[in-house]
Amino acid sequence: MKIRPTRKGGVAAAVTLAASGLVASALATAPAAGASPGAAAAPAAAADQGAVAAKLADRLGSRTAGAYVDRTTRELVVTVTDAEAAQAVRAAGAVPRTVARGGDDLNRVMAALKRDATVPGTAWAVDPAANQVVLTMDSTVKGAKLARVKAAAAKHGAAVRTDRVPGKFRMFAAGGDPIYAGGSRCSLGFNVTDGSAYYFLTAGHCTEVGSTWTDASGRTLGGNAGSSFPGNDYGIVRYSSAPEDTQGGVTGAGGFQDITGAGDAAVGQTVTRSGSTTGVHSGQVTALNQTVNYAEGTVSGLIRTTVCAEPGDSGGPLFAGSTALGLTSGGSGNCSSGGVTFFQPVTEALSAYGVDVY
Repeated sequence: MKIRPTRKGGVAAAVTLAASGLVASALATAPAAGASPGAAAAPAAAADQGAVAAKLADRLGSRTAGAYVDRTTRELVVTVTDAEAAQAVRAAGAVPRTVARGGDDLNRVMAALKRDATVPGTAWAVDPAANQVVLTMDSTVKGAKLARVKAAAAKHGAAVRTDRVPGKFRMFAAGGDPIYAGGSRCSLGFNVTDGSAYYFLTAGHCTEVGSTWTDASGRTLGGNAGSSFPGNDYGIVRYSSAPEDTQGGVTGAGGFQDITGAGDAAVGQTVTRSGSTTGVHSGQVTALNQTVNYAEGTVSGLIRTTVCAEPGDSGGPLFAGSTALGLTSGGSGNCSSGGVTFFQPVTEALSAYGVDVY
């Protein structure tokens, strides 16, 4: 991620966001007055699709197995298992699609994979468009481990689809700038505040390697105030002194992009990542609630994307327009041949630390 100074003297902080709330939701709890029963609400705006999908998931529970943005129409499609759930989806301005397997069915499959297929180099998440769990293996899964993982998948028949990716799932912590601690370098992600003190967010596997962070010139930025890895992949650092420039933003494809809030990603959504090693790259969200078994530990609840990343990009921002979505965690491949990259949802980190974007 390219760095934008955030306080006098040029102390670099790769800024992005951390937000005080979800993007406004288009979710309707009932048809408008005068509308016929079951009448659909106006389609959700693109910026709202993640928030609408998240609220429908909470409302419908096991009667949905996920949502995605249709590649052709760009409409939000929500999977459902009954007519009542379909009506609720239409009322929210989304498109219902009836599927055979509900949320509980696929959650049971993922729980079984956690028990039977947890080896470094595996990952799994629901593909809502296919109504399946996709079990992904990197190139290190072979021999007896490969046989074990394939046998675990075969127990669930058509509910599981297997996939192979080149390279190795790894953390993206080493080899970049602009923040340094414990001999490692990461990308600073989001400037945040709790109303009285100032902090930044980055990846948890970064805050696990050291406690005091400096910029490229060796000046101290601050010290760790919290860290969560494995399980999650986020950490927070308290600035040694309050930044004078309190505008949070990112370097996007067209230059500086102001970030005004945080939200939830949606499968099929176009997103952008900025990192200190490889700069700005875009791609699509391919899965939510992804479990990844890194060599360093298992992380769950991640966003999976087709955006590339490389070592040093860890902690950098994933965003869509002015909405922050995640922190770079890890993946496979590179920005020459492409790859898979996973992101920690930023809303979880904001909630955990009680902070907002500034």
